[in-house]
Amino acid sequence: MPVVSERHGRVLLVRLDRDAKLNAMDRDMTLGLDAAMNLLDDDPELWAGVLTGNGRAFSAGSDLADPDRNSTERGGPYGLIRRERRKPLIAAVDGLAFGGGFEMVLACDLVVASRRARFALPEVKRGLLALYGGVFRGARALPLNLAREMVLTGDPIDAERAHALGLVNRLCDDGAALDTALAMAADICANSPVAVRESLGVINQAIDADDALAWQLSTEAANRVRASADSREGIAAFLDKRPPRWRGH
Repeated sequence: MPVVSERHGRVLLVRLDRDAKLNAMDRDMTLGLDAAMNLLDDDPELWAGVLTGNGRAFSAGSDLADPDRNSTERGGPYGLIRRERRKPLIAAVDGLAFGGGFEMVLACDLVVASRRARFALPEVKRGLLALYGGVFRGARALPLNLAREMVLTGDPIDAERAHALGLVNRLCDDGAALDTALAMAADICANSPVAVRESLGVINQAIDADDALAWQLSTEAANRVRASADSREGIAAFLDKRPPRWRGH
């Protein structure tokens, strides 16, 4: 199974398990993550979740070789990106979180990262746009100019910088992100689940109300990018493992 779920008391641990592809999201991964998030949402015995990646990466984002890779009824892309949640979800990052992988991190409520973790939105290097919230959620989670830099250069930032700037809640040693995240989830589960759900609901509903225009603008921009020759060239170059030859239209 490309997505594995484990119960740790009141906490659901969800592990992306496609290390050979750096946990890049294809259709099977999306369906597996959607099912896990549905379980977290619907099971009253589960009060919090932890999302992590097995192996070298949290996730490298979308598998560009799979054109039918994303979107679900309840969660939107990857089964997570546009999900309405009231139970806390912690991202445990112990490797790279690039593209859609970083956008999954931004869709979580809290972030634990090891020092070897890296975060990036490299879509512009492929002639693409960070469609799944990266262009505006990144600007909310990070200082504006750094968010612009990440979107416009596609270059990564390390976990220590992300922690210093407030994106990462807890920074830990390499290999310790999962245990640290589970401990944080246990701390949350020591509190009233009703109070936690309602508190998180207020925060997320207020944010979602501001996101409506951002989603519209992001979708319109992505459609223009997708229709360009540069977008077709960027994907082809990535799959061919060669430098892209941009045309500017």
